[in-house]
Formats: sequence, structure tokens, C-alpha cells
Amino acid sequence: MVSRLVGSLRVMSRPIRPELVAGSRLVIIRHGEAVSNLEDVVAGHLSCKGLTDHGRRQVAALATRLRRTKELEGAVALYSSILPRAVETAEILAPALGGLEVRQTCDLCERHVGEADGMTWSAYEARYGAMKPGDDPEREMAPGGESWVGFLDRAEAALYDVMGHHPGQLAVVAAHGGIIGASMVRFLGLSDHGAGLRGHPDNSSITEWAWTGVRWWLVRYNDGGHLDTQRWAEADGLRIPAPDWVQFETE
Repeated sequence: MVSRLVGSLRVMSRPIRPELVAGSRLVIIRHGEAVSNLEDVVAGHLSCKGLTDHGRRQVAALATRLRRTKELEGAVALYSSILPRAVETAEILAPALGGLEVRQTCDLCERHVGEADGMTWSAYEARYGAMKPGDDPEREMAPGGESWVGFLDRAEAALYDVMGHHPGQLAVVAAHGGIIGASMVRFLGLSDHGAGLRGHPDNSSITEWAWTGVRWWLVRYNDGGHLDTQRWAEADGLRIPAPDWVQFETE
């Protein structure tokens, strides 16, 4: 079953943060390779075409890993954005997380792109100019889209909202590189809206946070060990056995 909470585009001041409980854990999984990644398209609500076959295999490799390691055992909730690439990712992962319901919300979407939706990135840069996260943070990405600081506010509020609903528990979010980047900027309190941060988490990688009661602890970032297993398997025509993940996760 899928429940859907569609947020509206809004401009917020710094979001009000709910009180969190020590031991609360948040895992953010970037979606698998998307058609838009392959086509180099600015994919928003109108043009996202979901995952490629390769992207589905990436997420399936992660699901296999999670079944073996049980490293996310005890997860009580699974969220995704409403963009097809994130929804597909969550649906592939759900059986490995005990069949959790996928809760969709637009608040976990990638940065809203407005009129740039569906443009190639080269066409976007030709029309609007190149713009990296943190550069000119108040400028909308395109007419009708979000500014970087507006996106940070929305993403931070969405992640705190998820954790506020699951105090002291583990929640999993299938989302986007931008959401992961926003968590880094806001949870670590980076200056200048993260202008100095240049990160690129792999498709289907895991980023994990834990709330200590005082601050966020970055447990892991861009954990994509299962991707190597998938590459080895594909190179050998899917004939090799998967490794014992428990041995890799004991330390």
C-alpha cells in the first residue's frame, strides 16, 4: 500500500525543529540510476521517467545486501519523494525492510526546478547559466522553481518531520542527492549554505544519521559496497555467488 502526502511549494524561514529523542536514526538512500541521469535531463515532477534497468539492479543489489546483513533491521517507516525514481527505489527496497508501507511526500523531492523541467542540462546552462548548490542561494533555479536556501529549508523541515514521527526509532528515506546534500549542510551546520561542499553520493548508496540527544552524528556517507558486488556479478554474467556481507560489517 502507498500513502501519499503532497506538499505545496512554499518559501519558509528557518524551519521549526521538533524535539528529537536520543538514539533516533535516519537512513537516506539515494535512488538508483534514473533515466534522467542517463539522458542528462533536469527531471522534475513533469519529466521524471523513473529508473533505468541498471538502476533497478543497483537497488535490487542493495535489497539483497539488507536481507543478508539485517543492518536496517527494526526500521519502522519507509518514506520516499513522489518522483518516480524515488518511488521505484522505495518499492524495490520495501520487501527487504519487512514489507513496510511506502509513505510518499513531495517535501522529500529533489529541488523544484520550475520551468526548467524536462530541459537538458546543457540547454539549462545556456539559458540560465551554470549554478552549483550554494552559489547565489536566493536565486530561483528557474522561474517557478526553488532557490537553494528555500530547498534547504524544505528538506530540513521534511527530515525533522520524519524523525519527529518516529522518536528513538529507525526511519528510512528513499530520496535524492539533493536531500542528502541538504542533510549535510543543515545537520552539520555548514557555513554559507554549504557553498564549500561538493559531494556526489552514488546511486542507491546509504547515508546514515543518528541523533545523540545533543547533535547529529554522521554514521556513514555514500556507503555503496553492494555496487561493487553488482558490478562483479554483471561482469561474470551473474554467475558468481554474492559475498558474505556479515563479514564486511563486523567492525
